[in-house]
Amino acid sequence: MESLSGAAFAPQTTYLNTASSGLLPADGVAAVQQAVAAVAAGRAGDMFADVEAARAAFARIVGVPASRVAAGDSVAVYTGLIAASLPVSAEVLLAEDDFSSLVTPFHVRADLRVRKVPLEELAEAVRPGTDLVALSLAQSADGRIADLDAIRAAARAHGARTLVDVSQAAGWLPYDASEDDFAVAVAFKWLLCPRGVTFLVVPEDLGSLTPYLAGWVAGEVPFDSCYGPVHEFAHSARRFDVSPSLLSYVGARHGLDLVEKIGVEAVHAHDTALADRFREGLDRLGHTPVHAPGSAIVSVPGLGFRQQELSRAGVEVSDRAGNLRAAFHLYNSAADVDRLLDVLSG
Repeated sequence: MESLSGAAFAPQTTYLNTASSGLLPADGVAAVQQAVAAVAAGRAGDMFADVEAARAAFARIVGVPASRVAAGDSVAVYTGLIAASLPVSAEVLLAEDDFSSLVTPFHVRADLRVRKVPLEELAEAVRPGTDLVALSLAQSADGRIADLDAIRAAARAHGARTLVDVSQAAGWLPYDASEDDFAVAVAFKWLLCPRGVTFLVVPEDLGSLTPYLAGWVAGEVPFDSCYGPVHEFAHSARRFDVSPSLLSYVGARHGLDLVEKIGVEAVHAHDTALADRFREGLDRLGHTPVHAPGSAIVSVPGLGFRQQELSRAGVEVSDRAGNLRAAFHLYNSAADVDRLLDVLSG
């Protein structure tokens, strides 16, 4: 099985660590380099056009209009915005040991009622009085995929809203953000963007969020909102924009464009086939990964200590909570899987 990306990438290692950080396509690298040179020369163009192109591309990938998408730089910032907008004593239901950027903002507010249950028990744990269910669609530590259909159904039955972090899913796992109230994602992993690019999806009615983080870019006409308080916020999710890392967004539009051109369905089939090949090889070696069927992320308990050894051999994976975590994406091939298995076998 060959990669899906052709000559778009040039890794110098067997790179199986997209769950930590994705590779940048060559045209994205070139665009950022050209933009840096232009800034240094005092002739930078309109990089806000790149922000809008990236916003629109992400919106298409997750199936919502661009008017529902805010552009920023951090998941924690946007989950903090949602946490700050909840009423006193609101109940927030979380999955145990979910990623800290998603869950910490809810714990910081001492006047919220926060409950945690195992990921597999989220749907049955929604109850009358639950205001928000917040979860990662694919778990960072081990790749487990939430039963999102069941969680959504339970939330609707009890009048709760959903916040889904798709940082470890968007780009390889088909996902329809129109079915959730809020979604958030960093884009430097599976969406092949530079660090500093994050998107927030909000409801059409803007979700009763208060734009606590608003600066001039949140104005309906940003360059008319530079001095004094913003008097007219954007009529779309752009009112929740955080002043963007423009150079990152210059590169972002190219990574997102590549994901769109290949198609998430094709990426999903490719990535999960490689992950299944790795699972089969682990079985032959006598290792049992965390049960995460259908995931492009494979986590192997007790093997995290071998991460540095693998890196010295030119195979890049990660050590998460003592687990060896491998992540397979569109620039990987069957040869990459076999190389990882060869090194693990000694």
